[in-house]
Amino acid sequence: MRGVFVTGTGTEVGKTVVAAVLARAQAAQGRSVAVFKPAVSGLDELAEGELPDHELLRVASLSAQSDDEIAPYRYGPAVSPHLAAEMAGEPIDPERLRVAARAAAEGADLLVCEGVGGFLVPLTADYLVRDLARELALPVVIVASPGLGTINHTLLTLEAVRAAGLEVGAVVLTPWPKEPSAMEASNRETIAALGSAPVRTLPHLDLTDPESWPAL
Repeated sequence: MRGVFVTGTGTEVGKTVVAAVLARAQAAQGRSVAVFKPAVSGLDELAEGELPDHELLRVASLSAQSDDEIAPYRYGPAVSPHLAAEMAGEPIDPERLRVAARAAAEGADLLVCEGVGGFLVPLTADYLVRDLARELALPVVIVASPGLGTINHTLLTLEAVRAAGLEVGAVVLTPWPKEPSAMEASNRETIAALGSAPVRTLPHLDLTDPESWPAL
């Protein structure tokens, strides 16, 4: 399997945006890109005109995958997937996730898989995002905010990814301001030095205009 696994230091840090930009950059080079996200929650709270994560990934990758092929489990409440599954009365089946991810990868040049929340978020009571990432064995991109507190959160996530035996492809700080403050610049330098990982940045994007996105 070729591709990348996108995780984050927590929820709402821009994982879907980074995954979409990665997928778009590869698709723009003529590669066939499949996208995958084990579970999507919060569908009931989308703003008018806002695309759910799995649809943004599909648009970005120029994929013809169905909703079920991209995100086998989709929930309305904005809660952890294991709780959303409990509320829906349908436990998440790790084997279904493994099969679906591998099926997506088989028909493409590479797979962009986005996790749910942070790296240690439970998909079931005893199966975490980490466990799926370890089984897919893809290099991991860690998404983090550039602001206060990101050093600790990012270094902890780096440690967790490496402890799982996985390669860290890069850390991406987003949304990166046009004029970063001294703190934001220091955060980037400190994460790169202490985390021994390449650190990239991604500015705020117009998600309705993929043609304007930078390559990542």
